[in-house]
Amino acid sequence: MTSRLDRRLFFKIMAAGAGSLAFGATGKPMAGIFPIGFSPMTPDNTLDLDALAAQVKFCNRGGVHGFVWPQLASGWSTLTEKERLDGGDAILAAGRGGKTAVVIGVQAPEMAAVKRYAAHAEKLGADAIISLPPTGVTDEKVLLEFYQEVGRSSPLPLFAQSTGSMSVDLLVAMFKSIPTLRQVKDEAGDPLQRIAEIRRRTDSQLKVFSGFGVATMITEMELGFSGHCPYTNLADVYASAYDLWHNGNKREAFDMFGRIQALASMMPVGTIDIMIARGVFKPGTKIRNAPPVPGAAAGGRRATRSLTPDEIRQALKTYLEPHLKA
Repeated sequence: MTSRLDRRLFFKIMAAGAGSLAFGATGKPMAGIFPIGFSPMTPDNTLDLDALAAQVKFCNRGGVHGFVWPQLASGWSTLTEKERLDGGDAILAAGRGGKTAVVIGVQAPEMAAVKRYAAHAEKLGADAIISLPPTGVTDEKVLLEFYQEVGRSSPLPLFAQSTGSMSVDLLVAMFKSIPTLRQVKDEAGDPLQRIAEIRRRTDSQLKVFSGFGVATMITEMELGFSGHCPYTNLADVYASAYDLWHNGNKREAFDMFGRIQALASMMPVGTIDIMIARGVFKPGTKIRNAPPVPGAAAGGRRATRSLTPDEIRQALKTYLEPHLKA
């Protein structure tokens, strides 16, 4: 898809009304399970483009609604600009023709770099872009101006990633002043407490996505979260729980999510060892900046012991088949 076609689509969306921004640039819904991709590395510590692309193919096979890269769990700040651009190329090529929406992270220390990443994502046919706030900035006037500038940089739908002390007032101001911003991945304060106010003050038009490892997914769906951003390795199981819930099968969704929670009592569910056990990554694959395994939001103790690849494969076979779609 060319930049010109994207712009035509943007103006068509705007003419149809803000509700159409619930869809990405290629018409895929901006709701559901949108895992944050890992940044797998080769033995010489460069980005493994084949393994990166394999995550998108995995999501397409598993009926996962979206895929986001690079963000905090991707170790985005450790990546060079070339790695990010090459990674975007690999991801978008792998996702072309599939049903999984691809969202590209554009945050950078300088706005000029943000604009380069956004233009690159638009040119290659990304469904949306996402940005973290500038590192170390807490002044909400500055943050508002930053996101307004990001919004002006591209017609693609914009996700905001909230962190730290970003207030609901700021998110509402961003929503009202940035036409393309209709989604926020909220990890500031207590998102479970904030969502009611966000929905009330934006007439439910600002769609809230969860993070923190998605350890409270049932509660999140009850409260009206539109999407959830776990790790990639069990994204197909999360997607099944989401689809069951939103098709009215809430008890079955509860049971499906419970399988993930039960597995989390056996091993860290954020480990890339699951990706290796599932055949998505090659044995020995490492990531440059391993994400922390969430625990506090889970409401209980989480497993910390390491299992061997054979033990992981056996646990997946015993407890999660036939629910592993990918």
